[in-house]
Amino acid sequence: MKVNIHQQLVKHRNKQVTPGDLIQQVYQVLEQDTAQDKRIMETLLEDSGPAHNQFNPNLLETDRIFHLNDIKKICIDYRLRFLESNLFKGDIPAEAISKIKVLEKTHQTTLKGFMLMAPSKLFRLENYDDPLLFAPIGNGYYYLIHQWGNDLNRWRKWLMYPFRSFDTMVASTLIAAFLIALSFPESYFNPKYKITQFIFLFFFMFKVIGFCLIFFGVSKGKNFNSAIWNSTYVNA
Repeated sequence: MKVNIHQQLVKHRNKQVTPGDLIQQVYQVLEQDTAQDKRIMETLLEDSGPAHNQFNPNLLETDRIFHLNDIKKICIDYRLRFLESNLFKGDIPAEAISKIKVLEKTHQTTLKGFMLMAPSKLFRLENYDDPLLFAPIGNGYYYLIHQWGNDLNRWRKWLMYPFRSFDTMVASTLIAAFLIALSFPESYFNPKYKITQFIFLFFFMFKVIGFCLIFFGVSKGKNFNSAIWNSTYVNA
């Protein structure tokens, strides 16, 4: 004679609790879960200012702990911003909320002061691809909770290299001017004054490229990566 495990489970459960009480307990669990989701979302969307969360150090994953200097370096390299979560205009995925709930339960704490690393276009900036959600640990350290979206273009770091600082812009302009001057055919130069003409062409291209970059930067209110990585202003 075979035993139906499902029936045995139902039989044992009904001895412990009535179906009506069971439904009531389920409703309570769902209500608590919904209330927790709502609280976390409200925390993510409110301007909480600087915060310090009480984590249990023994339960933290070391590959998710990053110092502000590490975050700043990556933001500058890839032209990203590291700002409060309330400025984020994208959707926070349910998976991120779930991970926050797991962390809060594991560490017996309520998390706050969330920060996000993402491209400028994903933030509501004053003066009107790949987000990462952090929670502050303290002393300049942050804990990575969740990452979503698509990975950044592998060439983004090098495409944004000229915009890291004034020095990198000058270096990039010099290299670009040299390569452009080098691309001109031999017939363009007089054999007698080849070196002199090349130098003049090089400096001419350097001034043209530099002028275009300055004009673009001023007209669009752009700034270097090192100046905007944690700025809430569009024209920082």
